[in-house]
Amino acid sequence: MASVDEPNECTGLLTPSSETRSKRQKRTPTPLPLVQIWVVLLLQVVEPITGQSIYPYINQLISELDITGGDEKRVGYYAGLIESLFFATEAITVLQWSRLSDSMGRKPVLLIGLFGTMLSMFCFGLSRTFWALVLSRCLTGLLNGNVGVMKSVMGDLTDSSNRAEGMGLIPAIWSCGAAIGPVIGGTFARPHERFPGVFDGWFWIEYPYFLPCLISGICAFAGFLLTLFVFKESSPRRQKYTRSVSEDSIETLVSYKHSEPVPLRGLFVYPVLLSISNYVADAFLNISFAALFPLFCAMPREIGGLGMPPSTIGYIMGTYGAVCGIFQFFFFAKTIRYLGERRVFLNGMMLYPMVFALFPVISLCAGTWLAWVGIAVIIVSLVFMDMSFGSWYYSDIPNHVHSSLGAIFMYLTASAPNKASLGATNGLSQTVVSISRAIGPAFATSLFSISVENNILRGYGVYAIFFTLSVLALFLAIQIPEEVWEEDD
Repeated sequence: MASVDEPNECTGLLTPSSETRSKRQKRTPTPLPLVQIWVVLLLQVVEPITGQSIYPYINQLISELDITGGDEKRVGYYAGLIESLFFATEAITVLQWSRLSDSMGRKPVLLIGLFGTMLSMFCFGLSRTFWALVLSRCLTGLLNGNVGVMKSVMGDLTDSSNRAEGMGLIPAIWSCGAAIGPVIGGTFARPHERFPGVFDGWFWIEYPYFLPCLISGICAFAGFLLTLFVFKESSPRRQKYTRSVSEDSIETLVSYKHSEPVPLRGLFVYPVLLSISNYVADAFLNISFAALFPLFCAMPREIGGLGMPPSTIGYIMGTYGAVCGIFQFFFFAKTIRYLGERRVFLNGMMLYPMVFALFPVISLCAGTWLAWVGIAVIIVSLVFMDMSFGSWYYSDIPNHVHSSLGAIFMYLTASAPNKASLGATNGLSQTVVSISRAIGPAFATSLFSISVENNILRGYGVYAIFFTLSVLALFLAIQIPEEVWEEDD
């Protein structure tokens, strides 16, 4: 990998240097293979739909299972555990799935992941005990290696000249799924109460959360069929692409130099480690927020929450996803080209402390219009934060894609030692990130319960801790270079 100039920490974050701007303007973008790009983007929608559809009702579901003994303050412990289990089990297998995709191909691994997602969603909806919920979430993580493989596919189909356009679409499309998923969960949970004329049978009363899981599972099955019949193998070792541009079509296939994946120890180089470290910090804060926010909205006002029903929580999260998707679609690539990946990432990371600081303010204003103003400020801040994910590459999260993560994915993709090791690089990053995401929800929601039960900082101790962690993450973020590492296209 070519070396880069040391980052200048005194450089302003909002105005790119004339030299950087000049370099960006001289690049001639390679046309994107549009059909394959859009297939992958449609598959991206499935991940947030299935992952985020449970957020509006998970806290109510935990309360109804009666494992808390009727103590609302303890809901956070169990809700966080359910949300963390997917990432904990994913961490065990995601590297193996990603390395397998380098040798066996991306398509078979994608098919297995989509089928596993569909199966686990059906199991989740039919679960009536806490341990059944646990098993269904573990099944999702063990069978689904798509979160790393999809990033590898986008790396296969793009090069350094068009990656901003390709990666810029990922946060936008992911955000569409992030808008749809919570709306599905909030609207169709307990359908016998919301739509009594249609869903009045005993089945819907016995399994009140199966309908949103059924709809999400059908989305995964549609993705399975799309992959099976339309997606073409993109792995450089399984399919060599050649660039060709005709007057009738701008669908192109990317040509790769033949190379072998480096050994696992060959991935432990500075560009990879620095990219992964920042990805982990960003993802940890993001998934912690994703777990905290619906819990904060659902809990009674008496313990520092807002007392909202699942439908309202779903609409708020859906609004965020829609606004974020529209902004990412129209402005991500332009922002990356003008400001650069580093500034986009840093700007996104700088908003985390403010977002966590707003929670206590909104809580104190609960029941007034000022609380809705605070929520609106958080949504707008998240739109800019989510762009930082795109400058690194997507998602997870499952939860939200984020501007800082968009920036991160571009650094991460460029840091791979060679094209043949892209799957392993993404697999390694996703393994470490999955561990952080496994810790994040349980850590965040448990801190919420601990803060409330012990009246730490009047119940707001959890937000003080995450404010501090957000500030510390900035010290790591400023270490990334001004330009992404050069790569062989």
